[in-house]
Amino acid sequence: MRTSLVAGAVALLLPIIANAGEYNLTVDRVEIDTGEFVKKGIGYNGASPGPVLRFKEGEEVTINVTNNLDEMTSIHWHGLILPFTQDGVPGISFPGIMPGETFTYRFPLVQTGTYWFHSHSGFQEPDGAFGAIVIEPKGREPYRYDREYVVQMTDKHPHSGDRIMRNLKMMPDYYNRQQQTVGEFFSDISEYGFINTLRDRLAWGGMRMMKADVEDVQGFVGMINGKSPEQNWTGLFEPGERIRLRFINSSAMTYFDVRIPGLSMTVVQADGNNVQPVTVDEFRIGVAETYDVIVRPRDASAYTIFAESMGRSGYARATLAPEPGMEGEVPDMREPVRLTMADMGGMHGMDHSDMAGLDHSNMAGVDHSNMAGMDHSSMAGMDHSDMAGMDHSSMAGMDHSNMAGMDHSSMAGTDHSSMPRNGNSPSDPFYAEGSGLIPTAANGGKFLSYADLKAQTPLYDEREPTREIELRLTGNMERYIWSINGVKYEDADPIRLQYGERVRFKFVNETMMTHPMHLHGMWSILDVGAGQWNPIKHTISVQPGTTMYMETEVDAPGQWAFHCHLSYHAAAGMFRKVVVVGGPEPAQAAADAATDAANEGGDA
Repeated sequence: MRTSLVAGAVALLLPIIANAGEYNLTVDRVEIDTGEFVKKGIGYNGASPGPVLRFKEGEEVTINVTNNLDEMTSIHWHGLILPFTQDGVPGISFPGIMPGETFTYRFPLVQTGTYWFHSHSGFQEPDGAFGAIVIEPKGREPYRYDREYVVQMTDKHPHSGDRIMRNLKMMPDYYNRQQQTVGEFFSDISEYGFINTLRDRLAWGGMRMMKADVEDVQGFVGMINGKSPEQNWTGLFEPGERIRLRFINSSAMTYFDVRIPGLSMTVVQADGNNVQPVTVDEFRIGVAETYDVIVRPRDASAYTIFAESMGRSGYARATLAPEPGMEGEVPDMREPVRLTMADMGGMHGMDHSDMAGLDHSNMAGVDHSNMAGMDHSSMAGMDHSDMAGMDHSSMAGMDHSNMAGMDHSSMAGTDHSSMPRNGNSPSDPFYAEGSGLIPTAANGGKFLSYADLKAQTPLYDEREPTREIELRLTGNMERYIWSINGVKYEDADPIRLQYGERVRFKFVNETMMTHPMHLHGMWSILDVGAGQWNPIKHTISVQPGTTMYMETEVDAPGQWAFHCHLSYHAAAGMFRKVVVVGGPEPAQAAADAATDAANEGGDA
């Protein structure tokens, strides 16, 4: 039986594993079959997802990329620490790869773990241009496992990336299939009373927001390793084996809540870096994040890998089984989550310039205190009582921080940093208290929190940061504009860092959306209050109404990208160029030359 299982596993992996050594990748037009629809997309070596690239720590990587498209392309090696000229961001690190051209990437591997690669040109990534990277250590792993599988997830939509962006610009809720219903209205009346329910609806309507604004894009098919739930990718095992699952979220826009009913999961790695093992029943994986877990099925049963979108609008599914063809039970999706006023705590940062003519008089006396999931205890100081009868018709362009009767002065730039430290949140300290997004495990068990992540071995000496940089995550949902500090990428100056300093970044999420923030080329040390044991990541999710901190050792000269990894948020302006000044002279000279070349090339 062992021989047949090994042969079966190898057969399953052959389509996605490339040979060791030098790699050749082609960028191609492909067809993607989701089981529900077939769409034209972009892939590598004729398929989407592309191959799993496997390397050894310490080796020099050579990857030849040939562009078979009729447009410029690029490949970014997500999470890899490398010279910035090899980072693959057109207009920042190099000019891009032109049609018919072959570009050779060369860089040393100075890390281990699970990563991925994707295009950084236009919407080629959501259209299918991505693959996985596995870097094995020189020595032994710090934990045992008998076999492993890459579990690469994505959200495949029938519309192209360009079309999705056009539709979002035209109507931000174009893809929202979970808007509140008349049935919900009457259900809330039954639970909270007519007046409170009506006032709650009017308050949200006055903000031109909806409780259902959890996901920008719904109507997708969740896929794992290129297979839809019906196509059911399957990984084989023998009972009693320890199986390492390398989860990668390559979605354009979708956060997944992942569980394997009947199996607990021991998280051993986050974003490629080893963490002190923590056993959970479920975890949320943000866009662009990776988590490695170890499971140990002890009987000859089939187990379902169930990845449910955060907004409960779709799911991806795969199977672990001792024999091909076996299937486990597929759970029902849970009820859609709803935002609460706690998730709107940063609304002072939204651009309300479109709100001329809004009549807020019906908001007077609104009592939200007993609405489901809404804890307004942290909103003390907001007096709405004076708003009745206010004429807002001249409010276009107004600074709402000084609205009559509404004291936001204590909220602007609110420092929520105490929230992760004092346990105010009832479930996960990295969410606003009373948030509708706070995750709970389906079986009432343990749900992974960022607070659970502790580095296995500190990567850097602990030291005080040289300075702090505040990045307010801002936007206008109605016009579908996303920005940092109220400024879109094309209008913003670069963030300038000095080589050798340690910078503390303060993220203040002033929007009602979750943003996975990704800094290229340097590690992000997430502050979970663990000092030198704070986890090292490349992507950090910042929840609505919260403030989070990360620190960065500025040890990579050149130009780097820093952006929200939701594809359409980055494209709409939540993006920055980071310029690192100084460093070793040869590296700096190379960086200056490459910067000139990149600036003459394509746009990021």
